[in-house]
Amino acid sequence: MIGLAVTWVVVALLLMGSGRLTGLQLVRETNFAHLSYESRLIADEVTTQVNDRLGALERLAARLDRARHRDGAGQPGEEVLRSELKHNDALLEWFDGLVVADADGTLLADWPVAEGRVGLETAETEYFRFVEAVRRPYVSEPFIGRASDMPLVLFVVPRWRDGEFDGFVGGFVNIHSGGLFRRLHRLRLGSGGFAAVATASGTILYHPDPSLVLQPVPTVDENAMLHQALDGWQGETMAPLIGGGEAYQSFAQVWPADWVAGVFLPAEQVNAPLQSLFRRLWWFGVVFAMLLLPLMWWLVRHAQSPLHRLETQIDEVGEGRRSRVTLDTRMHEISRLAGTFNRVEEERSTALERLQDREAFLEGVLSSSPLGMFVTDTGGCIRYMNPALTELTGHAFSARDEAAWVTYIHAADRQSAIDLWQHSLETGDDFLRQFRYVRADGDLLWLEVHASQVAIDGRTIGFVGTVKDITERHQQEAMRRWEAEHDPLTGLLNRRGFERRLEEALAEWHKAGTPSALLLFDLDRFKPVNDEGGHALGDEMLRRIAQVVAWEVRRSDHVARQGGDEFGVLLPSCTLAQARRIAETLREAVADVFVVHRGREYRVTLSIGVTAFQEGDREIVTVIERADAASYRAKAAGRNQVEIA
Repeated sequence: MIGLAVTWVVVALLLMGSGRLTGLQLVRETNFAHLSYESRLIADEVTTQVNDRLGALERLAARLDRARHRDGAGQPGEEVLRSELKHNDALLEWFDGLVVADADGTLLADWPVAEGRVGLETAETEYFRFVEAVRRPYVSEPFIGRASDMPLVLFVVPRWRDGEFDGFVGGFVNIHSGGLFRRLHRLRLGSGGFAAVATASGTILYHPDPSLVLQPVPTVDENAMLHQALDGWQGETMAPLIGGGEAYQSFAQVWPADWVAGVFLPAEQVNAPLQSLFRRLWWFGVVFAMLLLPLMWWLVRHAQSPLHRLETQIDEVGEGRRSRVTLDTRMHEISRLAGTFNRVEEERSTALERLQDREAFLEGVLSSSPLGMFVTDTGGCIRYMNPALTELTGHAFSARDEAAWVTYIHAADRQSAIDLWQHSLETGDDFLRQFRYVRADGDLLWLEVHASQVAIDGRTIGFVGTVKDITERHQQEAMRRWEAEHDPLTGLLNRRGFERRLEEALAEWHKAGTPSALLLFDLDRFKPVNDEGGHALGDEMLRRIAQVVAWEVRRSDHVARQGGDEFGVLLPSCTLAQARRIAETLREAVADVFVVHRGREYRVTLSIGVTAFQEGDREIVTVIERADAASYRAKAAGRNQVEIA
């Protein structure tokens, strides 16, 4: 019953979730299309407004040029220019003021007349520098007018004289009241939608909230796509609003003025109808479920009655009160289940009889096997040992001895073997372990024990295991491992064994900060020993050097012959100062070693490079190269010396 109810709820939730996702996607696509249309419409409207104003100023500039020709070759006076501006009084429908400047950026005339405006210098303004350099119409960055103290933008077109720049004609537009953004005031996008315009440099020109005009746009961390729009991108996105909350946003470019028009629609407003619909659907589903659950409960109870009868008869078969189930029902599936149970019960009875026969057969096999074998109960106590295992170990344990066999495992291996055995008992995992074992006569064996869980019908009844004598194999493997890492001439570590211990010391340095030092040296003047006395004399010298070095260092240190006459000493838990003293001791001790051939003594000295692990060391090759370089410096300095790296 609970399962059906949960299934119904899950299906309903999946359907509603799928419908919600689909609805949100449709809402997103529809609103993006609408906002894209609105943003392009606004951008086109503002572009037309800008182009019309710039075109009117270009025509005004042409009329001023004709006035100059009427008055002579010079620049017309202030009164003439103001008269011309006054004759174009119709432009004040588009502009809040008109100005004329000369080639040096000085304002020559304005209309309407504003006190203090004529004579202002604009040479340092960004709009004058632009039209002077680029020589094309320009819309300035917003600024506060020095004469009017109002937020303005200036539409500027250059003036020409004989093909040369001769100043500009400009028209001021008040950002708040100039009519440039009149359509944006009339735009309605629900209760929270709005449009805004910003310059490509990131200053807000128009916003429904007047306090945000001339403020910088949100940072790139707050709205990355807006900053892409400032760089020329056009399109739609979802991003945060200045006041908080997510919004559908669309951006279009106003290219003549280098502005960006944006339309913003709060996501909460867009999704509100869809949220309302799904709330209604949710309550409808809850009411429907409350009405449907009692009917479902009755139907399930009626359908389960044959199952209850089947359960009762199965219990009786298990208790031995009947041999099979007999169920009268029209439900075909339950009839088949009863038939299957009867067949399984017959097979189980047959299997029990066969199992008894196999147990007798298995006991015979275990007894005759040449391989040591044992059987334990679930607690790990030995219940059976075959003759081969008794002969191998010299012990014969019985159930009364419980876990006495553990006491004969070598003390160094005992605890780890017990821990693994306990783990196998608790989890049922195989037990596979090699350890040393003391025979009854005191001999030490290496044994490999493999035990596996035995279970019947999922019930663990014990473990069965095999025991192999691997003493000889273990000794051979130990000898191979020793030979792989040691020099056969001197018995010292070879390069492979030495580098492995150096890797371990470097890891300990990184893990616990344990200092270690490295000595590298070869034999000074060793070549004459080989050349004049032969390789036998050279080998004898190497063996004596190896004995002296191994004698002088600590038992915990590692001495290696890395090849030829090259030696290395690793000093774990040793500072650089201690390593230097040890190196001096080695140098002095080796200086006393000699071999004699045909009455002549041969001696060698050491040029030793010493280094210690440092913070930047990540690989042993870095440490080896540093010590090796120090050894070369010692040799270059005259041999028989110690150099610290």
